[in-house]
Amino acid sequence: MTRYVLILEDSAAFEPWREMARAALQRAIPPEALDWRIQGGETDLFGQQTNDSDGMVALSDSPILKSATLRASCIALLRDMLCHSDPGRFALAYRIAWRVQGNPHLLDVATDADIAKARIMIRQNRQDCHKMTAFVRFRELPAQVEREGRRRFLAWFEPQHHILERVAPFFAKRFTDMDWMILTPRGSIRWDGKDLVCSAEPCEQPELDDGFGDLWNTYYASTFNPARVRTKAMRREMPGRYWKNLPETRLIPQLVAGAEARVRTMAEQAPLPAPAFHERLRSRDNLPVQPLLHTPEDLAAKIRICTACPLHCAATQAVVGEGPVEARIMVVGEQPGDQEDLAGRPFVGPAGQVLQEALEKAGVDRSALYLTNAVKHFRFRLQGRRRIHQSPDEAHVAACRPWLEQEIALVRPKLIVSLGATALKALDGPGRAMAERRGTLWTAGEGENTVRRLALAHPSWLLRLGESAQGEIERQRFGEGLARLRDFCGRPKV
Repeated sequence: MTRYVLILEDSAAFEPWREMARAALQRAIPPEALDWRIQGGETDLFGQQTNDSDGMVALSDSPILKSATLRASCIALLRDMLCHSDPGRFALAYRIAWRVQGNPHLLDVATDADIAKARIMIRQNRQDCHKMTAFVRFRELPAQVEREGRRRFLAWFEPQHHILERVAPFFAKRFTDMDWMILTPRGSIRWDGKDLVCSAEPCEQPELDDGFGDLWNTYYASTFNPARVRTKAMRREMPGRYWKNLPETRLIPQLVAGAEARVRTMAEQAPLPAPAFHERLRSRDNLPVQPLLHTPEDLAAKIRICTACPLHCAATQAVVGEGPVEARIMVVGEQPGDQEDLAGRPFVGPAGQVLQEALEKAGVDRSALYLTNAVKHFRFRLQGRRRIHQSPDEAHVAACRPWLEQEIALVRPKLIVSLGATALKALDGPGRAMAERRGTLWTAGEGENTVRRLALAHPSWLLRLGESAQGEIERQRFGEGLARLRDFCGRPKV
């Protein structure tokens, strides 16, 4: 088999490889017949192509047999891959280009050895770009070399791969108001406020000392947090090969060595007072005692400005209870939903519609009930533009419990209906499971505080069950439970 030697410079220049690869593909030369070499290496034949048996043969001497085309996606992959420093990248790129001619969908085969290796090289190139943008340190040149009032800076970096052309736009955009040059063993980048120039000519490391090293080290040492020392994470994010060119890294060994002693010293000092809502969330016993409010308006005003837990930071508003203060029945749900949070009223969303329909079937007038929630603010997580419901924690329930107790004291209902496990725990604390209580009627409290209790499923759970057989059974049980409310609606309130 006739073999050809193709010589390329050790740089990220894509076009020279592309021209040679196109010529080889047009001549139907298989990958195993090409020997890709790097200019200046031991195998350098000064750009000549050789034939092991017949002597020097130029690639152009072979006849063109066909046209060769590559998809844009393939060109993009090969361009990204050839920024790597692996000497075998040219051969790998041609092998992929050769195979794509017969298999246009080769790039979609993630398990293919060539494609997998190319994507690993691309990922390593991107990691090298990230490290360069993070660890380049500029030093200011003396004032006498300033041009037109623009300050000038110089930096040295040692990238692993040929990434200068890829990171150059980042630095030009980030440091557009000053003149600078970044020197590396693989070339340089220069910006003068107008032109961004990348060169593949290797550079030698310059002397870099602008007199601010000591000041920077003092700042770094003073902001070093000994309580957050994670040496493995530090080495993972800032590999050791970059340390020699970062001035602060000389301080890290001694700062790490003294971290334990500094943490002990910090712990022995008087702690700062914790934020008020953190203190209130620690236990129910630490919650502030709220003075009894005698009108629904006063209670609603206090609830709307409540900051007892962090939920108030993200929610639109606190959703207060709604209904006649002389109501014989109080219905307690879990927390407001998305629509309740926006409207400022309880049970107006999809779960509220389920409750409304069930009450109508049971012959119970919703306007005669006092409706509220165990937690007054909406807890959610963002999924795109949607706010997805999240169940409140025990700390959120504990923070809102004083408001629920005030509502009970103000309304003095004869029956309290809890919808869902969260409402049951808010009223009774941790005890028997919801499955044991659901659908049962019992008496709670003593003396004047005696009240009848009924535990039912939350309407939102019925929505999640959908039209399944279990959903039909649970909706029937829910309706039967609400039918019991009729026995309390007609009784005179004592």
